[in-house]
Amino acid sequence: MPLSARGWPVCVLDVRIPAGFPSPAEDHSAKRIDVLEHLVKHPQATYQMQVRGESMREAGIHDGDVVLVDKAITPRSGQIVVAVVDGEFTIKQLWLKAGRMKLKAANPTFPDIVPKDGQSIDVWGVVIASITVHRT
Repeated sequence: MPLSARGWPVCVLDVRIPAGFPSPAEDHSAKRIDVLEHLVKHPQATYQMQVRGESMREAGIHDGDVVLVDKAITPRSGQIVVAVVDGEFTIKQLWLKAGRMKLKAANPTFPDIVPKDGQSIDVWGVVIASITVHRT
């Protein structure tokens, strides 16, 4: 189901959740916010894509996750990007040094992508968020 940039308000509780032992329940104030409004800075240039594969698992991005990709952001070294390599989309970490580029996997079982002569590599957009939907 696609996410919309408007009309997806969620309730925000003013509480920190302990990750250790539970504390007694308390009444907490709540207000509604639009999550995507806080994430998306360039709505006309932001796209939702679904990840296929595990090459970015150590970056916390897994098979089936949804990523939000902003094409208006200038990519910088160290950012996670969506790139088009020989006509195919891929998601990797961008590495730039001394005029050279590499697309790094976040899984040691996957090779990094280093441009070869004649190979077409275009950085398509910068990943601004990833969403893992947990089973309910």
